[in-house]
Amino acid sequence: MELTQEYDDLIHTVRDFAQSVVAPVSAKHDAEHSFPYEVVDQMGKMGLFGLPFPEEYGGMGGDYFALSLALEELAKVDQSVAVTVEAGVSLGAMPIYRFGSQEQKQRWLPDLTSGRALAGFGLTEPGAGSDAGATATTAVDDGDSWIINGAKQFITNSGTSITSNVTVTAVTGTKPDGRKEISTIIVPSGTPGFTAEPAYNKVGWNASDTHPLTFTDVRVPKENLLGTRGRGYANFLSILDEGRIAIAALATGVAQGCVDESVKYATQRQSFGQPIAQYQSVSFAIARMEARAHTARTAYYDAAAKMLAGKPFKKEASIAKMVASEAAMDNARVATQIHGGYGFMNDYVVARHYRDSKILEIGEGTTEVQLMLIARELGL
Repeated sequence: MELTQEYDDLIHTVRDFAQSVVAPVSAKHDAEHSFPYEVVDQMGKMGLFGLPFPEEYGGMGGDYFALSLALEELAKVDQSVAVTVEAGVSLGAMPIYRFGSQEQKQRWLPDLTSGRALAGFGLTEPGAGSDAGATATTAVDDGDSWIINGAKQFITNSGTSITSNVTVTAVTGTKPDGRKEISTIIVPSGTPGFTAEPAYNKVGWNASDTHPLTFTDVRVPKENLLGTRGRGYANFLSILDEGRIAIAALATGVAQGCVDESVKYATQRQSFGQPIAQYQSVSFAIARMEARAHTARTAYYDAAAKMLAGKPFKKEASIAKMVASEAAMDNARVATQIHGGYGFMNDYVVARHYRDSKILEIGEGTTEVQLMLIARELGL
């Protein structure tokens, strides 16, 4: 588990950036529900959006573990910023890199890997969440075009001024066995009939861009099909397996950030003549928080190692996602309690973590879905 010098240097670089650039503006963007364009621009120039991509597409030539390490550091101070990177890389750019043609990669990836543009991942629908096979959005073959009709919801990075495209799943026909043929199609921003509806009023992740999308007779060229026709659902499931490692890393950062803030507060806050850290009820609570963060980190390190080694990692990714998201939620709750009244004030990062963390147990596969996947991998 010893990290190389390159990984260690990356951690320290992103940690310094998170503390000096992201943290000072986090409360402001959260309160205003504003997208942090200035932070995204700086992260793009640092190469964070290009970490796991080859240099030929504008990337940094790193790997998915490097991305995960960066996400952990960003999430300690701001989940909205961290998920903007996570979704931009693993959900926006990665499908194009994994399944796109050479022409598609050359067209879209340089802007996405540099952070000059963002892309969305249009899977979830009003009637198709965990049951993604219930996709109702359709794409009709019209000669040299696809005509898309339908709706998507909860789509990250889909309505910013730098969003270049959204890759959507759509029913393109019927398989011989009667099941839906689901394919993936790239829809450029600005295409007539493609509308990013007003942003959601969310409980948390207030500085993250999230919209419902509608498609009304949206016509895109036939060559915008991403990957093999009929393989869209399977391809997106594989993207989600990888994404769960990234979300686990993000959640681990939250869990550790709550530990760090609690240690700092407990050693400074005086009660009955001594720091509250001297009370065993507080110190033991923080010790359990640290144990949860450590366990979450070990889990996502293990999943990432298996993925990079080319070994099966579906079970490990689900374990990491479940363990880390629960650690984030539990630690945020305890950290808020330790901070007392201050923990209920949005100026404090633990308050924002308390609101933000619940979605980690829902997005990119609920806890119940992770349990189902783990059970399946056990042959149950």
